[in-house]
Amino acid sequence: MPALSEFGYFAFLAFLIGYLLGSIPFGLVLTRLAGKGDIRAVGSGNIGATNVLRTGSKGLAAATLLLDALKGAAAVWVAMQWPDGARFAAAGALIGHLYPVWLRFRGGKGVATLLGVLIPLLWQAAIVYAVVWIGLLLTARISSVAGMAAAVSAPVVAAIMGRSELVPMLTGFALLVIWKHKENLARLRAGTEPRVGRASP
Repeated sequence: MPALSEFGYFAFLAFLIGYLLGSIPFGLVLTRLAGKGDIRAVGSGNIGATNVLRTGSKGLAAATLLLDALKGAAAVWVAMQWPDGARFAAAGALIGHLYPVWLRFRGGKGVATLLGVLIPLLWQAAIVYAVVWIGLLLTARISSVAGMAAAVSAPVVAAIMGRSELVPMLTGFALLVIWKHKENLARLRAGTEPRVGRASP
């Protein structure tokens, strides 16, 4: 079955490219290059933009957010030339960010990277995602709530847009993002989750 073998090859290649790009820990790299030390020893210990912000550098946090989103978008764009490559690359990029082999599978929470994969995959969902994320950051000022709500919006928009083939995958992505926020959920229940601009427990 040559067609199946060819599909499997491109699917694996797309996932691998996505994983390798997604697993680049930009938050860790940028803070070390800037002389801020190991970001994993700061605040929540996460390698994402919100925790980078806790180093006191808004510029580094913005750069981390942008690069984490771009690596997700780049992975999907590269793989769009192959049959169904975009979806495999999207999965690889998000999983690579969440579970990078270089950091013993302890990565970020995937909010910025998920936004990145949505840009070429379903731009309408990316716009809604960004509006929900930024809107809740500005109003509720709780990063975890904003990120999880944005992630949940992705499969909803896909369903509304009639892109049923993307709904299961995006639902899985949203669940992964929520799972990575399990400690935040515990703090939300306890009423101890910090707001943006305040110290993390």
